[in-house]
Amino acid sequence: MTATQLKTDVTIVGAGLVGLAATVALVQAGYQVVLVDSQTQQRLRYPADDWDQRIYAISPNNMQWLSQLGIWPLMDKSRITEMQAMEIWGDTTSQPLTLHAENVNADDLGFIVEERLLKDALLQWIEASDVRMLTGHECLAIKSSPQQTLLTLDNQQTIESTLLLAADGANSWVRQQLDIGVKHKDYEQTAIVANFLTEKPHEHIARQWFTHHGMGKGGVLALLPLPENKITIVWSAPTAHAEALMKLPLDVFANEVMRAGGSSLGAMSPIGKLASFPLILKQANQIVASSVILIGDAAHRVHPMAGQGVNLGFRDVIDLLDLLESKHTYQPINDKALLKQYARIRKVDLLNMVSLTNGLYHLFESSHSVVKHVRNWGLSATNQQAIKKILIANAISL
Repeated sequence: MTATQLKTDVTIVGAGLVGLAATVALVQAGYQVVLVDSQTQQRLRYPADDWDQRIYAISPNNMQWLSQLGIWPLMDKSRITEMQAMEIWGDTTSQPLTLHAENVNADDLGFIVEERLLKDALLQWIEASDVRMLTGHECLAIKSSPQQTLLTLDNQQTIESTLLLAADGANSWVRQQLDIGVKHKDYEQTAIVANFLTEKPHEHIARQWFTHHGMGKGGVLALLPLPENKITIVWSAPTAHAEALMKLPLDVFANEVMRAGGSSLGAMSPIGKLASFPLILKQANQIVASSVILIGDAAHRVHPMAGQGVNLGFRDVIDLLDLLESKHTYQPINDKALLKQYARIRKVDLLNMVSLTNGLYHLFESSHSVVKHVRNWGLSATNQQAIKKILIANAISL
């Protein structure tokens, strides 16, 4: 074997949160891993008063998993916020549907975490564990068979592995090279994300409004708690409306957020700039092919309405590790039956989430008077203890 050839158990393509977490989990499970990414990876340094626009709501189960991996303790706890309740408002309801963690004997509904904070902790563990990372080079070619995969980089480095995990995002290069089709749906919406300092305390409550505008179709405004009197917003709106909002001066945009959110947190001062991204559903037609598994956004990208994108990706990794742990001693990690079993398990989880987000999207984007009446009646009707418990249990189940 020459200096430009490597042989390993698992190659992971993509150093986003899911790819990094998969690297940590597989190394701890005793596998030799090579992590590949076209971008050079380095830990970030940033001022204490600077806040990432990319925020995730990590489920309690995934927080426990990250804790078991030793990642959660590496993060600055002063930058993590517990989400203890949710308030959901319809476009005509006078009172919100309120979901409390204590309704299902839980301490939290989730934890609001900056992407860079979690990524830094994952990189810290990987660097300390001397994991082989090949970054800063594009993938050039991939050959996959039931026995192995062979990945070639643009510097002619080749990596032979028993299993390859594609964690290279919604526009996955690996998925395209393997000619795996994608179910695609453009929601014709754009999500605006921004951080604010608020006049009133958020009390660890996530607030969500389903709103309608003069342009017709509806949108969703979510206010998620950050430490102290800070919040992050995700405003999913019809693209034309979102583009108009993005052109506003920051102080005017802040007033629009206040108005759409019923001034629930008082005056709002922007922290940093606005960012936006289009909302698109992508679902790979298959998530396993020979000795390759698609995970994270490479396998599925869902509407952020349910806030479960990264949680779904972590579940991909957890279910895979559970299968590998329970496999027969002499069964290879790319065994065809094993990968089929993995695909079946993940299909159920993904189908449930896609059905939920699509159902909510169609329910709340409609301006039809009958649909409008039904959804607002539903939000009022669900203020029944039994139904609330079911909704909360589903929210924290990932």
